[in-house]
Amino acid sequence: MRNAETVTFGGSGLDRSAAQRRDEGSLRADPAARVTPLWRGKPLIQDDPDSGALSLAHLPTDHAALRDSGQWVFLGVEGDTPRFAADISAWEPAEMPDTLGAFHDPSRQAHPDFAPAEFAELRATMLQLTARDAELAATARGILEWHRLHRFCANCGHATDSAQCGWQRTCPSCERHHFPRTDPVVIMLVTRGNSVLLGRSPGWPDGMYSLLAGFVEPGETIEAAVRRETWEETGIRVGQVDYLASQPWPFPASLMIGCRAEAVSSDIRVDPEEIEDALWLSREDAMQAMAGKHRILPARKGAIAHFLLTRWLADTLD
Repeated sequence: MRNAETVTFGGSGLDRSAAQRRDEGSLRADPAARVTPLWRGKPLIQDDPDSGALSLAHLPTDHAALRDSGQWVFLGVEGDTPRFAADISAWEPAEMPDTLGAFHDPSRQAHPDFAPAEFAELRATMLQLTARDAELAATARGILEWHRLHRFCANCGHATDSAQCGWQRTCPSCERHHFPRTDPVVIMLVTRGNSVLLGRSPGWPDGMYSLLAGFVEPGETIEAAVRRETWEETGIRVGQVDYLASQPWPFPASLMIGCRAEAVSSDIRVDPEEIEDALWLSREDAMQAMAGKHRILPARKGAIAHFLLTRWLADTLD
């Protein structure tokens, strides 16, 4: 697929420098090293005075407000600059927003020691970041969430310790090593003739539809997962399946595997346990939807669903 890695969160070419992960002390002591704090999954961002866009805040590692921070993760090297992320979720802002963790969270939190930068939801700001900052933020959010959820050994239940600059957790009791996990999710552009198959989940904004998606199960190929998920959610049978592009989606830890699939049936039978509704949308109506001139609201900009639909409409999938 042309421009497959131009999808949000991918393709910036970050040097993750895995070979240096055993030397956390030296990396953090490097005077050039910089760290981006995250609060409850929200990266610290600031306005870029030169471009008017947003950028991640990169602070010196000895910043006073980071002394009591939690988990640190080495993200990689940019030029000669080691990049870190640090979790400061223990900090309590004066007001806790009701939208925290919701599908749409427009709130921002201002830490007094980081002004004028603010913590902002990544989904709301991802399109305003450079490709490099977006990759750094996605990596940081995903791995810090993994640390939050995997503090205890899955083998013996003992508390684990962070190792390898945050890329491993080790159990001091049974000596098992645990590594960050990524959940593979297929997301499929299912077409039949001139139409595309869309669905919506409960809780989405009114009128919003997107491509079908679902987790790949153990022992299952990507192609089989596409066929199974499409059948389970809509009763549509799928034939040919082709891979198109992928997107890291750190909400909390998915790799979206974008595929194109050809439907061999057309009668929709929605499983209400899976999705709320599904429909066939013609190419003409899809173009109106993407332009904001249709009752159907398109997938969120920045998500791989929007990326695939845009390229299907432009006939640039191949």
